[in-house]
Parts: sequence; structure tokens; C-alpha cells
Amino acid sequence: MTTTLTINGTSHTVDLPEDVPLLWVLRDEIGLTGTKFGCGVAACGACTVHIDGEAVRSCQVGLGDVWGEVTTIEGHGTPDAMSAVQEAWVRHQVAQCGYCQSGQIMQAAALLQEISNPTDADIDDAMAGNLCRCGTYPRIRAAIKDAAKVMGGA
Repeated sequence: MTTTLTINGTSHTVDLPEDVPLLWVLRDEIGLTGTKFGCGVAACGACTVHIDGEAVRSCQVGLGDVWGEVTTIEGHGTPDAMSAVQEAWVRHQVAQCGYCQSGQIMQAAALLQEISNPTDADIDDAMAGNLCRCGTYPRIRAAIKDAAKVMGGA
């Protein structure tokens, strides 16, 4: 099946079966390796990307089910032009091993698009499906609150 996707504002055409997970299209076909494979069953959040602004687990979205523009961590910001969420992550030294962080950042960004001034409960609810083996959850919460302030939500 030939499919054209818009990923981070750029059009990409791939010829793959429609049931190939978006995660593998991004990593193996397009070469965007910032989105990580964690569990393959949507339980850890490492593969979180946005489709039309909605946070989704790319390991569980088949190529044929992609309904809009895909944004990966590479399209969310760059080292020279970080998003408010990425800057907050750095200020709060969230990352330890860093493996889960692209998914954490993408989930947090989706939360802040939906709720500009989230409560602790909002953050806990939105981030519950994103696991961090290093246990940086207090720093993740602090970074999200900091990003909300910078973005004008608090």
C-alpha cells in the first residue's frame, strides 16, 4: 500500500502494508529515531507522538489508520529552538537515562495544549501511561508546571 504522510511538516511516501505500526515507519523508513520502542503494547509511552495534536502510542497505530499530520519529538523542537516543555525539562534536569523522555515530552506537550494550567491530578492523570524507570516523576511534574507558566497558563 502506497501511503503519503505528513511528518513534522514534510511529506513522505512509503510503500508498506497498512498494518505496519507507525513507530516502525518513523524509525525504519523515515529515519526519525527520537521516537522510542519501549513495550510494543502501548503500556509505557516511550513511542508517544502527536497526530493532529493528539498524543498517541505509535506502536499501536497502523499505517493505514493514521488520520492526520504526525509530529514527532524531532518536530517538537530542536537544540537551537527548544519548545517551552523541552526548556523546562532541561531546567529541572528531568532526564536521567533519557530513554523515555521523548514520549514524556510529547505527552506533556499534548496535556498543555488541552489544559493550560494543569493541577497535580491533571498531570498525574495525563502522564499515568508514560513510565520512567529512573523515577523522575517529581521532576516531570515540576517541569510541566514550569512550562505551563512560561506558556502563560499559570
